[in-house]
Parts: sequence; C-alpha cells; structure tokens
Amino acid sequence: MADTLTPVLTANWGDDRAWKLNNYEQGGGYQALRKALQMQPDDVVAAVKDSGLRGRGGAGFPTGMKWSFIPKDNPNPTYLVVNADESEPGTCKDIPLMMASPHTLVEGVIISSYAIKAKYAFIYVRGEVLHVIRRLQQAVREAYSAGYIGKHVLGTDFDLEVIVHAGAGAYICGEETALLDSLEGRRGQPRLRPPFPAVAGLYASPTVINNAESIASVPGIVGNGADWFAAMGTEKSKGMGIFSLSGHVANPGQFEAPLGITLRKLIELAGGMREGHTLKFWTPGGSSTPLLTDEHLDLVLDFDSVVAAGSMLGTRALQCFDDTTSVVRTVLRWTEFYKHESCGKCTPCREGTWWLVQILKRLEEGRGEEGDIEKLLDLCENILGRSFCALGDGATSPISSAIKYFRDEFEAGMHTPAWELFPYERSTIFVRKPAEAGVTG
Repeated sequence: MADTLTPVLTANWGDDRAWKLNNYEQGGGYQALRKALQMQPDDVVAAVKDSGLRGRGGAGFPTGMKWSFIPKDNPNPTYLVVNADESEPGTCKDIPLMMASPHTLVEGVIISSYAIKAKYAFIYVRGEVLHVIRRLQQAVREAYSAGYIGKHVLGTDFDLEVIVHAGAGAYICGEETALLDSLEGRRGQPRLRPPFPAVAGLYASPTVINNAESIASVPGIVGNGADWFAAMGTEKSKGMGIFSLSGHVANPGQFEAPLGITLRKLIELAGGMREGHTLKFWTPGGSSTPLLTDEHLDLVLDFDSVVAAGSMLGTRALQCFDDTTSVVRTVLRWTEFYKHESCGKCTPCREGTWWLVQILKRLEEGRGEEGDIEKLLDLCENILGRSFCALGDGATSPISSAIKYFRDEFEAGMHTPAWELFPYERSTIFVRKPAEAGVTG
C-alpha cells in the first residue's frame, strides 16, 4: 500500500481553465470513452468489477456488482442516476471535483451509461451550489457539441441524453430512493424496499444510482486498466479516493491518496494541527459517522478497518477537532442539522431527533438533569435500526460515540456550561485580525 498522494481525479485541478473541454482533451480526456466504445458493454462492467471499485458515497458497496444487478429481460428502459447531492456537514469532495474538472464526471457518466445500456443519465446536484450546476451544465453542452453525448456517440449506434438536475436543498435527497422521488417531481422521501432501484427505480424502471466520485473514477479504470486501479489501496479496499480534511488543521483541503493511508499521514500532509494544539476527536466519514479520537491516528483508512474500529469510512470527510473544542457543543450542532433535515416520514427520526436536541441543549448550557445521559443513549438505541432510512442512524452515531469517549464532558453538563469549560472563541477557526475587524489603536 502506497502512503503518498496519488493525483488521478485531482490531477488537473491546478491547470489553467481545467473545466474547459479543450484543456481536458489535451490532458487525455475522453480517450477512455473511445476505448470503452470499442469494448462490449459487459466487458466494461467486468473491468469495473475486477478493479475492486467500491462506492465512494458512503457504504462502500462494490460498484461493478451493483451494475450487474440490472435485469437483462426487463422491457423498460435502464437509467443511470448520479448522486451529487453532497449535503452532509464536513463532506466536501464531489463539489470541488465538479467545479474543477466537470468533464471527468461527464466522461464517467457516458462510459457508465454505455456499460449498463442506459440511454438516459441524470446528474442530481445539490441545489444551493448554483455555480457548480452552471459549470456542469456548460460541460454537458460542450460534450454534446463534440459528439460525446447525443445521437450516435462518436459515430457508434450508442445514443445518450444527459440531464443535470438541481435539487431543492434537502439533505434527505442524498438517500438514493428519496433522490428518485425528487427526480420524479415528488417530495423527497425514502421508499420502502424491495423493490430495489436496480429492478424498479426511476419511473419504475431498472436504475443504477452511484455517487459522483464513483462514476468519475470509471474513466481512469477503463483507460489504465483494472489492474492499475487494483494495485492501489488495500486488499479489500482498492484504488484511491479524495480525503477532505477540515477543522483545526494548518492547511485544510482535499488530498487524493490510496485507501489505506492513515490520518496521521494526512495531517502531516496538511501541515499538522494548528500550532500549540493537539487532536482531540475526528470523524472518518462525515458528521453521521461515529467519532474517533487521537488513539486512532494510525488507523488504516479503508472500509473494513474503520468498521472494525467502530465507525465508517463513508465519504472520507475527516473533520479534525483540537483540544479547545467542546464535544457536547459539536454533537449538538450536528443534531440540530439532522433534526431540521428529517423528512418527517417516520416517528423515530422525526420525534427522536427533536428530543435529542432538547437534552443536548440543556447539557451545553450546564442545566443537565439526572439521567439525561442515559436518556440520550436510550433515545439513540430506539432510533438506531428503527428509522425508515439511514438518516436516523446517522443522527445517533456521533452522540453515542461521543458519550463513549468523552462521558465526563456530558457529566460536566449537569452543572457547568460548555462555553465555560471550552470558551468558543478559542475553538474558532477563522480569527480576524484587529485591523480586519475595524479595530484600531
């Protein structure tokens, strides 16, 4: 396993106007598409299977295997849907990817559609990032003009239409079946499964839903070969991925590295923690994954190792918090987000997240009551595994893990406000200088 950066998806991010078609082509763009069109669709699926690519949006399900679930004898059309509704606090990889190099994703969409024999592909983007939507729409227009999309792609008998769809600002639409409902013009709420999307997805037709980074990884696999991709990463977590470091690190940003790198190495690449402070806790896959602490600095960041440590790799959103941070305040802010974003379809999530916020607020303010910690754990237990989709589970993960590692801070909430134990101005990341704040003298 290599432990250095491996720029593939991010290789052209620093190039001049990397988002333009001409510049993307000069770097070898769309050559993988030409190669794919000379292969049989099933061979493209086999290549993605052999590469070991696992979903880059959360659970890490094998991408090629998901493609193979599409029934061969279904009379309805097959659809490809790209989940680019990146909305979870701390997650920041798909948006910069689409902003810097939208054609990487577009080429992946075309190859993936060819592989699963889809004639229509939808890219569902978070509605708030209008600048990204416009850039992606422009890239799709350029691809149409160049003959990469439309009728008879590059002179073949393959036809494809690509639609960029702007979401309406609902975190729940990151859940794949809620996304499908939203695409169909309904309120975004998760569907009961079965049937699964591979059999009855968009418009009750066979549908493949993949994360944007997963699809963007396909051109590299086709262009360089499955063995090239599989040579990176670990035994069961192949390839590279974009790790997003944020929080109290010296130089936050996106770092593309093989799966299996450690947080310690990534923090070194980011210039270390901010001067004078040490790591206290962090999330391996966004705010919906269980917290880990400084004792996990050398944990191998692949799907299975992180699960074995009691968390999830998820979207590789590594939020790093130093010793100035209140754990109680942090999980309260996240829980407020999940309460607000609950779609309201099921009682455990709709009511449970509201009660979690009330108790956490008391503890933050130092007004905790006897039994509050046990009540929090009981609520988490009754939400976990009992909500309609994973949003409820994700809302409980940071709370139960925070109590596991930092129970003393929750106990202190019975008598002392969190802002007295951890003054919030000390944990502020962006500190303005006196002159910038309008202070003189």
